[in-house]
Amino acid sequence: MKTQRLDKIISSQFNLTRSNARRAIRIGQVSVDGKIVKEFATAVDINSQKIEYCGKALSYKEHIYIIMNKPKGVLSASQDKSAKTVIDLIPQQLMRKNLFPVGRLDRDTTGLLIITDDGDFAHSLLSPKKKVYKTYIAVLDGDITDQMCKEFTKGIVLADGTECRPAYLKSLGNCCAEIKICEGRYHQIKRMFGVVGLGVNELKRVAIDDFWLPEDLKEGECRELEKNEISFLLKDC
Repeated sequence: MKTQRLDKIISSQFNLTRSNARRAIRIGQVSVDGKIVKEFATAVDINSQKIEYCGKALSYKEHIYIIMNKPKGVLSASQDKSAKTVIDLIPQQLMRKNLFPVGRLDRDTTGLLIITDDGDFAHSLLSPKKKVYKTYIAVLDGDITDQMCKEFTKGIVLADGTECRPAYLKSLGNCCAEIKICEGRYHQIKRMFGVVGLGVNELKRVAIDDFWLPEDLKEGECRELEKNEISFLLKDC
C-alpha cells in the first residue's frame, strides 16, 4: 500500500498550490471512493482508491515526461520575468508543479527537448559520466573539412582554455553538418565551431542517444512521452 496525504496528491496531480488544494478539499470538491472528504491530511492509497477533483477522476503519476519540439525565441528555463519559456508552451492538461527542461537549448536553437519533474531521470541524461550523446544539425557559414572533423574527435579546446570532450562531426554538404556531443556547456557548439573559424547560422537538436525527434511533432508542439519511449531513453543510463 502506498499512501499519501490527500492535499499533496491533489496539489501535485492537478497543478494546484498546496493552499488551493486544501481549500478545494475543505469546500467539498474532492471525493475518495465516491465520498466527499473534507480533511486535507487524510491518508489515501493512490493505487487502490478512486480520487476525484471537481468530478475529474485522478490517474496518478508520480512523475511526468514531456517531449517538445522547441521553437526559436523561447528560453529553456522554468520561468523568466520578461521572456517566454518552454514551460509557458505546455498545455494545461500536461502542466505540473516543478517542471523543468532536461538541459538547455539556446534561445534560437530548435528541436528535441525533454521536460519533466523527475530529477533522477534528468541526471541520468545529463551527467557527462553517462556519456549520453546528443545529435545536432548545424547550418554553417562555411564548409566542413576533414581536419575539422579530426579536431572535434580529438577534443576542441575553447578560446577560454576549456577542454571539451571528444565530439563527432560529419559534413552533410551545402554548409550543413551533423555534430554529436555529450556535454552541455554554455553555447558550446557555437564556441567549438568558432575555434575552427566557422559561424553557426542555424542549430537544431534532433536526437538524444538513439532517441530521435519524431517527424510528426511540429515545431512548438509537445506531448507526453510513452512508457516505452522513457525506457528507451534510459536504456544505456
